[in-house]
Amino acid sequence: MKYNLKKLTGFFLFLSLFTTCLHAQTANVKLEKTASFFPDEKMINDDNIEWKYLTVPENWDKPQGKTIKLAVAILKSTSKKGSSNPVLFVEGGPGAGEIRGIWTWLQNPIREQSDIVLVDLRGVGFSFPKFCPELGTKFLEILSKNQSKSEDEQQKVLAAMDCKQDLVKRDIDLKAYNSKSIAKDLNALKKALQYENWNVYSVSYGTYTAQVYANDFPQDVKTLILDSSIPDISKSYYNQNTTNYISSLEKVFDACKNDPNCNEQYPNLEKAYYEIIDKLDKKPITVKVDKKIIPTGEFTYNTEDFKVCIQQSLYRKELIQVIPLLITEFNKENKNTLSSLVAAFSGALSLDYGLFYCTICDEALPYNSFEAFNKDAQKNNKLKGGLSFYKSDFLVCDKWNQGITATATTPSDLSNLASLSAPVLVLSGKYDPVTPTENGTKTTDIFKKAYLVSAPVSGHGPSFSIEGFEIVADFLKNPTQKPSTKKLDADQKVSFVTNVKINGGVSNFANSVGELNWLFFAPFIIAMLILIVAIFNFVYTLIRNKKDVKQNKLMKGLIVITSILGLFAIVGFVMALLSTVQDNFYILAFGLSHTFDYLFVIQWIFVALTIFSVLYFALRIKSVSNGGVISTILFSFVLINVYFLYWGFF
Repeated sequence: MKYNLKKLTGFFLFLSLFTTCLHAQTANVKLEKTASFFPDEKMINDDNIEWKYLTVPENWDKPQGKTIKLAVAILKSTSKKGSSNPVLFVEGGPGAGEIRGIWTWLQNPIREQSDIVLVDLRGVGFSFPKFCPELGTKFLEILSKNQSKSEDEQQKVLAAMDCKQDLVKRDIDLKAYNSKSIAKDLNALKKALQYENWNVYSVSYGTYTAQVYANDFPQDVKTLILDSSIPDISKSYYNQNTTNYISSLEKVFDACKNDPNCNEQYPNLEKAYYEIIDKLDKKPITVKVDKKIIPTGEFTYNTEDFKVCIQQSLYRKELIQVIPLLITEFNKENKNTLSSLVAAFSGALSLDYGLFYCTICDEALPYNSFEAFNKDAQKNNKLKGGLSFYKSDFLVCDKWNQGITATATTPSDLSNLASLSAPVLVLSGKYDPVTPTENGTKTTDIFKKAYLVSAPVSGHGPSFSIEGFEIVADFLKNPTQKPSTKKLDADQKVSFVTNVKINGGVSNFANSVGELNWLFFAPFIIAMLILIVAIFNFVYTLIRNKKDVKQNKLMKGLIVITSILGLFAIVGFVMALLSTVQDNFYILAFGLSHTFDYLFVIQWIFVALTIFSVLYFALRIKSVSNGGVISTILFSFVLINVYFLYWGFF
């Protein structure tokens, strides 16, 4: 029998492709409902949110192999018409879980027209397997030590290697955790949710992952939103790290210099910044911190800690506003303020660094250069090297990649993006220290239908503001035209924080109120109730019993006045906290605006009257009636002052 070789070859090729397609179609993919990830949060559980787990292959090249689970939360549209315009959000990091930030999305204007799909990408958040969520805490402990940056770097490498060894022992395929795999996860999720396509909204490192997804599955993307974007993973992400930082910081120096109020209160800000680097290089500052944050109860600020502290402050608009104040407090070596800052900035290490290194060491660091990083750092001698916090990633990845076969020799091919038909919205912040405004321009140039929005007073992630979310919502309504930026452009000047009453007790008080531990506050609340009862009771008796002896009248009068002042101070501080949170939450790390100076005056008068009342009662105890009741009230005064002392107001 004779065979047509060409037909036979074609048959086998078809059979091979058919088998491959059949194999891919039978991959272990399953979407199932699950219980709420926030069982104790009534507000969330009363909302219209669906909770799911998506099961996918750990390695998409082995579709029948080991599987993993991705946590999914679907916030259903508030529109009665139902959603036909779903939005998928892709978080950055890499290593940041998005579902824990669900509060950002509950009342988001985007939800008025769209389902919002939040996914904890493979290896993070509520997804399984979990990598090394505790590694960031270990890094914070390393930074807290009084040691050189080389010691910091070495210990960081050792901690990261412990994480890697744990992952290997758990038989986790380290090569399977990258943007290519995530793109396949997202495509599988879209199919499982039965969406034809969706709007892909991403931020920071998530913009690189979103571009990989759009490149590999362009049919999935209705629109693409890239906030704080990465146009080229092989050049700008690490190689220009120092230049990006200093460029953004110099914008702050110039803005303060051109602001009369800022320049008057914080003159020569740039000079002060570099002076602190020199001072900390010679003499680090050690402060006391809560042992829940650092087990040793101490944090030592050295030069590297200061530099990364300021760099992280450039990420958010509200933090940019306090940078002059922050530099000044470092210059004054105000330990109370610097202590409260440790808690404020510990969030910068909240990533799952196991997943971070798994991803970054695979698709970013191999295409960046340690030599290029150092060369860029040397351009600014006064900085005394680049940011060790970022430079150490090269050292970690050098060890991390040992024994791991590289998945590619070049960065992912994203050439399909140039022909993407979906409209693209790119956002960038003027003060962004890691994905600068130039990134926005370069990213926009990649696409044939892209709009660039530049936020004049923002840092990283400018879409995460009231104005930013409105711009995104407008774009989703009409993606064929650039959304209006009128509200965003109206704010062209940084509102630097000036005239602050520095008081470390404010931060501690705010933390206590935020945590609202009822067991801790119970005695305080009881004391306040006693003061309220005392006011009404003694005012009534003073009016009714005008023939009462002089000593009783004076004692009761003192109690009424002291009680009123104590309650006024407490309620005043709570109201001041609420007002400051609405204005700029980070002011609380330093104190309160001078607008609230009167509260501290009232507080001291309360202290003085407490002392006077106790002494008067002790001297007149035999001639004062209702001694038991009065002693209880006086004890309440003392107790409230003890709380004030505990928080550090005095």
